[in-house]
Amino acid sequence: MIAYLKGTIKLKTDKYIIVEANSVGYRVYAYPDLLESFKNDQTIELYTHQHVSETATELYGFLKTEELNLFEKLITISGVGPKSALSILSLAPVVEIQKAIIHDDPTILTRVSGIGRKTAERIIVELKGVLEKDGLITQVNDQGFLDALEALVQLGYPRPEARRALNKISQDITGTQERVKAALKVLGANNFAI
Repeated sequence: MIAYLKGTIKLKTDKYIIVEANSVGYRVYAYPDLLESFKNDQTIELYTHQHVSETATELYGFLKTEELNLFEKLITISGVGPKSALSILSLAPVVEIQKAIIHDDPTILTRVSGIGRKTAERIIVELKGVLEKDGLITQVNDQGFLDALEALVQLGYPRPEARRALNKISQDITGTQERVKAALKVLGANNFAI
C-alpha cells in the first residue's frame, strides 16, 4: 500500500497529477482546489490512499492527514465512492464538513452531484459518532478558522484561494486576526491579486 508520496509533478490535469518519485510516475487523483495549487516541476509531499477495485488501482492524494482521514471515512459509506468523496472535500474545508456532520446539516453534502438528501443523511448518521470517537474533529469548535475564511472572502479573495492560504499557515496561529494576517502573507507570496 502506498501511504505517502514525495516527488516532482511531471503532468497536471484537471483530475489528477503525475508525480515522479524514484524514476516512477504515479497518477494521483485530488480535489480541484488542490490540483489548481500545483505547478509542473513542483516538488510535493502527499498523504495517499490507494483504492483497489475490480477495474483499477488508483491513488488519491492529500496535503493534510485530516483530509485523508475524512476521505477514508467517507468511502466506507454505501453509495459514496472515491470520486464522490473528493467532490465532498472540494466543497469546503474539512472543519466545515465535520461541523455539518456534527450538527446534522446535510445541506453542504447535497451540493455534490449524485448525493441526494438520503445519502447525505446516511453520511451524517454513519460518521457523526465515528468522527467524535476517532478524534477527527479538528476545528469544529474553532470559529476563528471560519471567521478568518470569511474575512479573506470579504477582502475579495476567492474562497478556494483563501482556504488554501489558511490551510498553509501554522496550526499554532489560533486567533482570527492572526490567521488573516498570516494568510495574507501566504497570498501575497503566491502573487494572488484581490
